[in-house]
Amino acid sequence: MEMPVTTSPMTAEEFRERFLHYLRYIRGLELADAGPADHLAAVELVVRETLIDRAVETRCAWRRVRPKTVHYLSMEFLIGRLLTNNLIATGLERAAREALDDLGLSLAAITEEEADPGLGNGGLGRLAACFLDSLATLDYPAFGYGLRYDYGMFRQEFEKGWQVELPDTWLKGGYAWEIPRPDLTVPVRIGGQVEWHEGAHGRFRPRWVGWRCFYAVPHDVLVAGYGTHTISVLRLWSADAPSEFDFHIFSQGDFLKAVADRERVQAITRVLYPADHVEAGRRLRLLQEYLLVAASVQDAVNRFRLHHGEAWELLPEKVAFQLNDTHPALTVAELMRFLVDDADLRWSTAWEIVRATCSYTNHTLLSEALETWPVSLMEEIIPRHVQIIYEINRRFLESVGNGASGDMDRLGRLSIVHEDGEKRFRMANLAIVGSHRVNGVARLHTRLLTTRVVRDFAELWPERFVAITNGITPRRWLGACNPRLASAITRRIGPDWLRDLDRLAELSGLAGDEEFQAEVANVKEANKQDLAVVIRELCDLEVDPASLFDVQIKRLHEYKRQLLNALHIIHLHQRLKDDPGQEITPRTFIFGAKAAPAYHMARLIIRLINGIAEVINDDPEVAGRLKVAFLPDYRVTLAEKIIPAADLSEQISTAGWEASGTGNMKLALNGALTIGTLDGANVEIRDAVGEENIFIFGLTADEAARLPASGQYSPWDHHRADEDLARVLDALRDGVYTPGDEGVSRQIWSSLMEHGDRYLHLADFRSYVDTQQRVADLYLDRRAWSEKAIRNIAAMGYFSSDRAIREYAAKIWNLQPVPLRPGS
Repeated sequence: MEMPVTTSPMTAEEFRERFLHYLRYIRGLELADAGPADHLAAVELVVRETLIDRAVETRCAWRRVRPKTVHYLSMEFLIGRLLTNNLIATGLERAAREALDDLGLSLAAITEEEADPGLGNGGLGRLAACFLDSLATLDYPAFGYGLRYDYGMFRQEFEKGWQVELPDTWLKGGYAWEIPRPDLTVPVRIGGQVEWHEGAHGRFRPRWVGWRCFYAVPHDVLVAGYGTHTISVLRLWSADAPSEFDFHIFSQGDFLKAVADRERVQAITRVLYPADHVEAGRRLRLLQEYLLVAASVQDAVNRFRLHHGEAWELLPEKVAFQLNDTHPALTVAELMRFLVDDADLRWSTAWEIVRATCSYTNHTLLSEALETWPVSLMEEIIPRHVQIIYEINRRFLESVGNGASGDMDRLGRLSIVHEDGEKRFRMANLAIVGSHRVNGVARLHTRLLTTRVVRDFAELWPERFVAITNGITPRRWLGACNPRLASAITRRIGPDWLRDLDRLAELSGLAGDEEFQAEVANVKEANKQDLAVVIRELCDLEVDPASLFDVQIKRLHEYKRQLLNALHIIHLHQRLKDDPGQEITPRTFIFGAKAAPAYHMARLIIRLINGIAEVINDDPEVAGRLKVAFLPDYRVTLAEKIIPAADLSEQISTAGWEASGTGNMKLALNGALTIGTLDGANVEIRDAVGEENIFIFGLTADEAARLPASGQYSPWDHHRADEDLARVLDALRDGVYTPGDEGVSRQIWSSLMEHGDRYLHLADFRSYVDTQQRVADLYLDRRAWSEKAIRNIAAMGYFSSDRAIREYAAKIWNLQPVPLRPGS
């Protein structure tokens, strides 16, 4: 299917010539000798030419205008494969396809050779990637800052139903989209101690001495805007030692010791999310966060100084730092250190600049996910920053205490320093105190954030908190991943919706149109057939594309309640075993998720779901009516295959626990109906699509908070009151669905029945099951289902990351675009 494209910078013949040129002069091969990896490399190099031309054009425009620039700091950028997106954004897709067809090659096959960059894990990183796409598309001057991990989180396989983690060696063949920038390498200091020295006018000033140094080396990934020549730069830092090795030791024959320091430094950016349940992992994680901050602040400051000299009072007018969660919260301390120690500003002046420059996005309502660091560990690695944070906290509490009427409990909650037991720094508190804006990522999330999680701060500074609901880029999450649907939409309303997703509202008038309903249904069927092939290849399982594809794809966490989905599947299977002849809507349950290696319960849930799959998929009595597929190694590329094929989107987190979600938006944009709780952005999706076009069930966030707090919640009451639930729970207790690993489901049963069911699976079970029956009934009426699917697509304009970025620019960054249109 043809995608709408921008004007192509070259013809098919020109693309063919450049492709063959790179095959010969970079890969050293003629076409007849080249393999799939060579074809991919040559195509990437042709596309890279256009990206670099546009990057130079963008840089020249910014140099002329000297605009304010946002610097988006994130430990994750889950960018996924870039070839298809770059072809679409540059307008080269048609030329590439035609050129390769002429050579007897398939563009689709070549794109499958590209690896997923191991730069993120979940929604946090995918949001950052969407935002870079929108920043470029909307012509906002922007840099993304992250780390260049040698290995991603892990590749996931299943052995006897258990998750097995393998190294994600995504860089083993090199990475065509990155441009090394060793000329912009910056030093990073760690260790040492702080001494006091007499400075000018007899004042004693702290001096950080005795530190050791390593280097942060940048690698730039160019992110192309759609319909513009603007390029956003994702600058990824890797750690390197000051020298290759100790030559003196090497010459004495101890070769391993000679390179040991270099290996220790390079290990800092070796892997995404080192295991933080052990001391070495926690130390490495802190080093990663500090490296990201120290290198990025230096880079931004160096660029500012190049254009504006030492006029630091202008910094907030030209530089914005956006802290994506608490991981980059040290930006507050590092920028303060630079302004006080290196720029020699007075503390009060520096502090005003820091607060005006920094802003913070909160992504969680889980208290255990609000990052803290032991003061002792930070003293070992960054002693000067410890001193600065203590001073920030002292001055802050002093200012608050003047009007606090001696409320020591409140001061304790506000304090950056957690004093109960081991002294720890609360990074969320540091980020809030050091920022001029703090935003939640959905309306409900922001309300719960300001009334529960950081209520004291919200009462102190109500104007500092804003709600900006997350969004997704339609270029990747419809245009690139679902070209059949994209083409169908373009034929009806034109191609402008890719830059203005609100245009999808024009489809609402076609929701009742039988011809368009049939077209959308046919697109979905074709996508489901494609996914059925993927399931066969990955799971050795035949599924029926005519069945309802019931999809839950997201990080494995108890609050996301993959377990509730599993309980429902067991219930359906038990119903069929009771009466094998009964009518039931055929379903294929599709899961994709990774569990953190140290997250025991999440690993047990994966084992349970795979056990359920083994039992059900091999049961002849339910053949053709129920199938369960847990697709291994869930990642962006796999999501791009699953999402266009989904009929039902499972967004069933415990209300009040999910900050926003973006998978809910991607699935609805591609015509899946949502079953979900009133949690995160589900609330706003319901408001957008209408209550009649979404399946809402379960407790509200307020009810879910009150129930355990009341002391009245008893899992056994639900067991006694609901016979269907009791049978499901008894099957868990008896290990029916984990044959050979009966203890697995017994542990899960224990967490529900003996340890309080923290995430309220049992409280929501009956409502969920009844709502799922409504889903099953509706699916049998294909016209009614298609009409609701179209209404979901038509209502998704608000959930574009373009809208979200415009809100950030207006409400937080005070950022203006620098238009760079083709031919301008």
